[in-house]
Amino acid sequence: MELWLAAAQFLTVVAILALLHRPLGDYMAAVYTSPRHLRVEAGFYRLIGSDPGSEQSWQSYARSVLVFSGLGVLILYLLQRAQALLPASLGLPPVPEGLAFNTAISFVTNTNWQSYSPEVTLGYAVQMAGLTVQNFLSAAVGMAVAIALVRGFSRRGANTVGNFWMDLTRGTLRILVPGAVVAAVVLVAGGVIQNFNGFTSVTTLTGALQTLPGGPVASQEAIKILGTNGGGFFNVNSAHPFENPTAWTSLFQILLMLAIPFSLPRTFGTMVGDRKQGYAIVAAMAVIYTVSMVSLTALELNGSGAGPQAAGAAMEGKEQRFGIAGSTLFGSTSTLTSTGAVNSMHDSFTALGGMLPMINMMLGEVAPGGVGSGLYGMLILAVLTVFIAGLLVGRTPEYLGKKIRSREIKIVSLYILAMPIIVLTGTALSFAIPAVRADVMATSIYNPGLHGFSEVLYAFTSAGNNNGSAFAGLTANTPWLNTALGVAMLLGRFLPMVFVLALAGSLASQDKVPSTAGTLPTHKLQSVTLLCGVTVVVTALTFFPVLALGPLAEGLL
Repeated sequence: MELWLAAAQFLTVVAILALLHRPLGDYMAAVYTSPRHLRVEAGFYRLIGSDPGSEQSWQSYARSVLVFSGLGVLILYLLQRAQALLPASLGLPPVPEGLAFNTAISFVTNTNWQSYSPEVTLGYAVQMAGLTVQNFLSAAVGMAVAIALVRGFSRRGANTVGNFWMDLTRGTLRILVPGAVVAAVVLVAGGVIQNFNGFTSVTTLTGALQTLPGGPVASQEAIKILGTNGGGFFNVNSAHPFENPTAWTSLFQILLMLAIPFSLPRTFGTMVGDRKQGYAIVAAMAVIYTVSMVSLTALELNGSGAGPQAAGAAMEGKEQRFGIAGSTLFGSTSTLTSTGAVNSMHDSFTALGGMLPMINMMLGEVAPGGVGSGLYGMLILAVLTVFIAGLLVGRTPEYLGKKIRSREIKIVSLYILAMPIIVLTGTALSFAIPAVRADVMATSIYNPGLHGFSEVLYAFTSAGNNNGSAFAGLTANTPWLNTALGVAMLLGRFLPMVFVLALAGSLASQDKVPSTAGTLPTHKLQSVTLLCGVTVVVTALTFFPVLALGPLAEGLL
């Protein structure tokens, strides 16, 4: 029964995404190429003193991204520290310095890692004016950077890649806000709460007194999922019945996570004038997504291990209303995008099953990835694939009429190396420094041994890839992890963005070269297969040794 349910849910997702791909992708292309400005947009440009008709070099675009995001971190930090003075704070105290630092970085970087229980830590003012606002803005920043890279491929002999402030504004007001409004209405209709009731005390059927939290949940849940953010209003995230009441709302949230990332390749193909290239990118994303999802579902349905086999199913940490199929589909989606939301606890998956969400993030979250970040990550890998294929068969390394020279490959190499260095360095330091190791082992890890190592590895993988999900067995609200994970989130978000914008500038400055008999076609099955292979092999070569120390070793015991 579970197998048929898994197939039905997966095919439903595929069918709806296929219907959305063309109209949503073309709409987003129109948003970023339209010469017209909405009245509210023009007012915003005047307010900040920006001329939307004036374009920026990649260096100026990158500075704008960094300055804007830096201000976001500062404002969100101050909101948390001043929480007791804000209206609708629910009587909650200021957020401690270390936790406020970590949380501010987390939401500005689209990671939404949460080292705290939101419903008893943050009041409504911080949730709405701080976290929800950043859910919109961080997603829009990712989309803007992706569009800048697309312009790099489409332009000839140009020294600009667009205007960040225009891209940010349009992505927010024309794509994310309308989508989130519709999504919030659907979620409210599905039973997600939306109120300002604060804490309500009720008497249960057994006569016990229980305190129930309220809040404007649906409005935050909508952009949390649509913008592939992932930060929950409640501690158990999308496993909470107030956030995700039924099986169909869970499926709806899965569709929201995938809608923009799987449609952006169509936007890419439209903007570069070759939609076959967009089809090739989305095909590679779909293949990796399908293989990962099927593998995780099979591992969890098999329920390897004495406990699951004795119980008849691996249901520990999973909600009965979602079942195994709904849990693995959600888990695969949230870790293959940069969402990080969970409707089940990945820490409770089988040993090898718990490894799959980790690998999903280690792939760089490109299948389909986060809003914007998935597209530019896959395009980086496409450039690498073309270069490798050219070396193998002796053909000219070109992609979309742009030569892949040593400069481009150096930038691509820096992009690919950045995330593994961040993840592996953070994990290694957590165990290599004696005082830090003692604190991590005594305070953070409740499951020592191989599983405890996997929890720390998962945390840094999640932070370095700006995912935000956790293995759920790790106490991360400590000075070391708040600081180290905060640094990992910052570097994992903005170093790759700078490299992407540098590549965009390098490509935009080139003239387009005509295709010849020596040009490798990049829209055919062969190219899609190579792209999938390069994506997996790069990850395997980088992370296999550390996986062998944790989840692989645990799964083979």
